[in-house]
Amino acid sequence: MELKGMSRTKLIAYLEGQLRHFFPDSRIGVRGELNKHIDEALFRVLRSINAVRIWPQNMFDPLHTEQNTMFLYFLANTIWQRNGNDRLAAKIYYLNKALNGFNCYYEVSLPEIFFVGHSLGIVLSRAHYSNYFAIYQNSTVGWNNGREPKFEEGVVIFPGSYVMGNCAIRQGTIVSLGTIIIDQDTKANNIVFSKNGQLSFRKPKRDLLNDIFRLEDRR
Repeated sequence: MELKGMSRTKLIAYLEGQLRHFFPDSRIGVRGELNKHIDEALFRVLRSINAVRIWPQNMFDPLHTEQNTMFLYFLANTIWQRNGNDRLAAKIYYLNKALNGFNCYYEVSLPEIFFVGHSLGIVLSRAHYSNYFAIYQNSTVGWNNGREPKFEEGVVIFPGSYVMGNCAIRQGTIVSLGTIIIDQDTKANNIVFSKNGQLSFRKPKRDLLNDIFRLEDRR
């Protein structure tokens, strides 16, 4: 794996500097914790990077904002999973929110293969996510009346959309621009639209999921 513009050691120092700048609480041990978990986080983000068609394979650029968004999520989630350091995980989550406008708590289980297109204003709460999940700016996934959405594999959510509550978002669903889905299900392999609370569906004219992901590499 190539780290564009910096080494592993410099990436750890870079992250430590960002965390100390935003959270100057004099806590020690940050570098050691980052060193312990960064390789797993890099491995996880590389899997998603390599699945995205427009990105060079086997290379992570910390200054590529979408890749950085995904990396910071994986880092916070990995640290929380491995040793329960919720304070450091919370700082990295907060850093991601401050830098990239991406609101996804470290305890949320995003899939191992996903894509963020323009991270600003994305809110992802706890839900059942599956691989080949793509989401664009100003979109929200959330609970409603204590129920959460369930996403099958290969879902794309285009900008300004909401998926809330007891929803089954079927395989191959394309959520069109500005669509609102609340406690409703979709049809597999269809584009979904909403108007006045009603959903309508149309078969896509092209394979939009394949435009985003390298589906030929899917195992």
